[in-house]
Amino acid sequence: MKKLVGLTLVLLSGGLQAATVSSSKNVELLVVDGKKVQSSIWSSTESVELQPGRHQIVVRFDGELKNGSKKTMYTTRPYLFEMDVPDDDVTITLPRLTTLSQAKAHFNRGVQWQLESSDGSTSLLPYVELEGKGFGAFKDMEALVADYNRQHGITFEQGYAVNLEQAAVEVSEQGEVTISGDALAQLKLWYVKANAEEKAAFYQWAKAQDAQ
Repeated sequence: MKKLVGLTLVLLSGGLQAATVSSSKNVELLVVDGKKVQSSIWSSTESVELQPGRHQIVVRFDGELKNGSKKTMYTTRPYLFEMDVPDDDVTITLPRLTTLSQAKAHFNRGVQWQLESSDGSTSLLPYVELEGKGFGAFKDMEALVADYNRQHGITFEQGYAVNLEQAAVEVSEQGEVTISGDALAQLKLWYVKANAEEKAAFYQWAKAQDAQ
């Protein structure tokens, strides 16, 4: 039986019905909206409940596959999705992979992640393959995702993923970059991108400005 985890989110408005986002066989849920998905040592969490809207979900393939006459564990890098969760239940799926050679070939040529709706319809999921640095790069998944979000101006407001770069930066067809959005959106963008030392310096500066 699948283990279900409910994520407590602050709703933008009342009456929203949570949807169940599940993972198919051998797909492990790692991080949802910046928070590590808690699993036991005996089984991984295969479902989360989310309110309809924009969310960030990180998964990886982690399963035992046939390798000749033996079976071998195969684990991929983590994959990050920024996806719109509908108000119906959905499942993150992969094509059926049964052998090690088949899985390696599929991931090497470009994996096809899909989102399957409760009515059986499917759509491709755009993704980012996360890359770590050094030994044990994927040991702390929360930190890895937090670093990615800082670099790309992604934050979470009222339980939803918000890409501040898209809210505060416009890129024309000619590649020209202009700053858009209101002052608050721009402040949020640069604050999210700042490291801890820069945030502390900004906080001190802001207090000094308020004291004037």
